[in-house]
Amino acid sequence: MGALTIVAKYMIVAQIEVNGSVDKSDIIGAMFSQTEGLLGKDMDLRELQMMGRVGRVEVEIVEKNGKTKAKIYIPSNLDRYETALVAALIESVERVGPYPASVKVLEIRDLREEKRKRIVERAKELVKLIEEEILPDTKEIIDKLKEDVAKAEVIEYGPEKLPAGPDVDKSDSIIIVEGRADVVNLVKHGYRNVIALEGISKGIPQTIVDLSKKKSITVFIDGDKGGELVLKELLKVAHVDYIARAPPGKEVEQLTAKEIAKALRNKVTLEEWLAQQKTGEKTEVPPPQPTVQPAEAMPQFPFDISKKIEEMLGTLEAEVYDANWTLLKKMPVRELPDFLATTGDSIYAIILDGITTQRIVDLAAKKGVKMIITARVGPLTKVPEDMKIITFEKLTQKVQ
Repeated sequence: MGALTIVAKYMIVAQIEVNGSVDKSDIIGAMFSQTEGLLGKDMDLRELQMMGRVGRVEVEIVEKNGKTKAKIYIPSNLDRYETALVAALIESVERVGPYPASVKVLEIRDLREEKRKRIVERAKELVKLIEEEILPDTKEIIDKLKEDVAKAEVIEYGPEKLPAGPDVDKSDSIIIVEGRADVVNLVKHGYRNVIALEGISKGIPQTIVDLSKKKSITVFIDGDKGGELVLKELLKVAHVDYIARAPPGKEVEQLTAKEIAKALRNKVTLEEWLAQQKTGEKTEVPPPQPTVQPAEAMPQFPFDISKKIEEMLGTLEAEVYDANWTLLKKMPVRELPDFLATTGDSIYAIILDGITTQRIVDLAAKKGVKMIITARVGPLTKVPEDMKIITFEKLTQKVQ
């Protein structure tokens, strides 16, 4: 009885070199005869073929200069351990006919993995075919399905149970929007680090204020006057890094994926936003109070301050110094408020590649800080008279 046709899991690929001229039947015969009984009846090649555990052995032969070289293919329906054992078994063949021979297994292919890849590739082709021929009403069904999935993913965050995406805790940056519908729309389009204020009639939720102390914040407001009012209230209590805005007259919950991506791509820093309002656009957001000391008040430093600023730009880090300009601590800017609130060190100066907010100023004042050198200055309402706040730009201009 010949070998049964099997649906193989693995394919053993081996190479045999024979120091003489032989044909396929000689090679196959040598494999069966020289491995017979070596591992017992359960692992005998003939028995395995009879039971359909090993398939038909194929040989691709090349003869040159009186020597024979061939590829051997053995399909296997055994598990991976038994297949590896069969592969090692055929490497024990030492002769084909009267000639010395050597067998080496080149690879054991997982045919199921190859099949899975073909299935996935074909599925991609079929999805493309469906998308090309899909009917409008089917698109609406899919969009509704995406929205339902997004609603299921929206969680309640913090004591106020604010609507939020599932990645608010995991992400170093978050997007703040106005309401639950905005959250659902952003989650539907893949933005999972989003949280809603859920109205400001009762004030800004403390959860939002707390998040703003430790994460990079982008406020995504509606393209109307109401959006500006929300931003105004938020800036009174929270640290905001960036501002994105829906197109004029549109709400965040109405935006398409392209509109959301464009709005977030075009976000601006708080300072840029305030500058835009100052140069022509009306706003209800209070401009920052002048806090930078005049050029003649610029201090002397025990190191090259221009080089220090160049080194820090883009790092988003803060450095804390004592009165002798000895570095006490280096940390991410987001950790600076907590450090100032808990440290027992006496601090003289802070250099930070970030925004100096009112909270940082208040905490620094309690520690006796006399100087803050900063990339940018946020809206400030009060600065101690004995504290200098100097921007990187102003300082480097003075040095030059």
